[in-house]
Amino acid sequence: MAAKHHPDLIMCRKQPGIAIGRLCEKCDGKCVLCDSLVRPCTLVRICDECNYGSFQGRCVVCGGVGISDAYYCKECSQLEKDRDGCPKIVNVGTARTDLFYERKKYGFKKRT
Repeated sequence: MAAKHHPDLIMCRKQPGIAIGRLCEKCDGKCVLCDSLVRPCTLVRICDECNYGSFQGRCVVCGGVGISDAYYCKECSQLEKDRDGCPKIVNVGTARTDLFYERKKYGFKKRT
């Protein structure tokens, strides 16, 4: 679920701080910007607001529990897309919102 493939997702894009971005088990190994799984190169830095409180250690892409550090791929580093600001996804997107309301409408419960 990279922002490249979902135009309705909005990134933070504030000045990055010293906090290192994390990825969950599902997103592990992907480039934060282009969803590529090849040649991780530059460590992702996120702004202090995106790493504050309960957001600390969360996945940059989907908001899950972070297990590994996030990296930009070699191509995004060469194109200097890693200098555009904080890459944290701020909103959830229409697809996930629609899924929530469809489940609520039909009364489906999450499996535990």
